[in-house]
Amino acid sequence: MAEGETQSEQAVLPEEPTERVRIVLERIVEELDLEASVSVDEGDEEIHADVDGEDVGLLIGRHGQTIDAVQLLCYQAAFRGRQDRKRVTVDAAGYRRRQGESLRRRADMAAEDAVRHGAAVEMDPMGSNERRVVHEHLRDRPEVETYSEGDEPNRYVVVAPLVSD
Repeated sequence: MAEGETQSEQAVLPEEPTERVRIVLERIVEELDLEASVSVDEGDEEIHADVDGEDVGLLIGRHGQTIDAVQLLCYQAAFRGRQDRKRVTVDAAGYRRRQGESLRRRADMAAEDAVRHGAAVEMDPMGSNERRVVHEHLRDRPEVETYSEGDEPNRYVVVAPLVSD
């Protein structure tokens, strides 16, 4: 039993992080009375969970706030009492995939504008997960750099042209 854990907590959470994520999500789906299924896959760097079904918009919430909170909850449950950790991503009805595609298109437009005008472009404020998508997407573009500025909840990504000598 992990330090600070009671026997009842130990009995509820299995040892494997992927199973912990599955149990938390199935419980949330059940409590929200959603007609949905949960699937969880584990890769080398990430545990990815999908919730598919009817009315999963309730799970996504306004601007993805609910699914972000659910994702954080799943991460905390998955790695409670463990030293080895990896990213946990929770998606519902392809929301994160669609959101990621939109963010990557906006990041590309910001990069093109920064290079074309030779000036930094400030993107709209976004959450940490969204900022990470932008940073990772533009990381391999040698003509621009990205960095975050501002304070939560108004933190945003700046896409700046790299000046060549």
